[in-house]
Amino acid sequence: MKAMLLAAGRGERMGELTERKPKPLLEVAGKPLLWHHLMRLKQVGISDVVINTSYLGEQIRSYIESNRDAGDFGNLNIGCTIEAERLETAGGIMNALPLLGSEPFLVINSDVWTDFPLSELIKPLEGLAHLVLVDNPIHHREGDFLLSDDGEVSAVANHGECKLTFSGVSVMSPALFEGLPEGKAPLAPLLRQAMNQRQVTGEYFAGTWIDVGTPERLQQVSTLINSSGM
Repeated sequence: MKAMLLAAGRGERMGELTERKPKPLLEVAGKPLLWHHLMRLKQVGISDVVINTSYLGEQIRSYIESNRDAGDFGNLNIGCTIEAERLETAGGIMNALPLLGSEPFLVINSDVWTDFPLSELIKPLEGLAHLVLVDNPIHHREGDFLLSDDGEVSAVANHGECKLTFSGVSVMSPALFEGLPEGKAPLAPLLRQAMNQRQVTGEYFAGTWIDVGTPERLQQVSTLINSSGM
């Protein structure tokens, strides 16, 4: 299975930290967020990784090349796509499909931190997408999607039902993007359409998950890694 790391975002909530450096290269425990993701993918046997780049993307591409030469990413085949204008999630994945191929692939937001066991996702995909869902954080109390007892994900919750938050970790089929025109496009409408067709499954994860969207949460991840050796 191939993997895609989403790394094109601006990271406005990081303030001055991302004025001269893209968020995926911000360091936690002495290494860029991007490095941690790549090492986890390598540990579970994924060797082909695609990274989409836009804001300050030349820094990400330079980082990959310099570390490839140094052997840090040995056994990883890393390709980068370039978005002159950020294409949003669906548009960015659509732009990367020529590198991702015709089989389902793992997708991870590069600005999340989790100890979810990625090896559990390396299996045949039923439907068009499989999402990892987590408890709603304080900054996103309303959640995103509903998860049924039989693992089906839907966008509409009945009265009294509680939605969960999409973790930014998933497996997607290229067929999810079939017919999508090239250019800027968000992911949520595609997922909702697939949910209406009962083509999206999911699972709940109760472990560590942090949306690394602010300097405080960046420091939280550093503290977590340094204290636990994750």
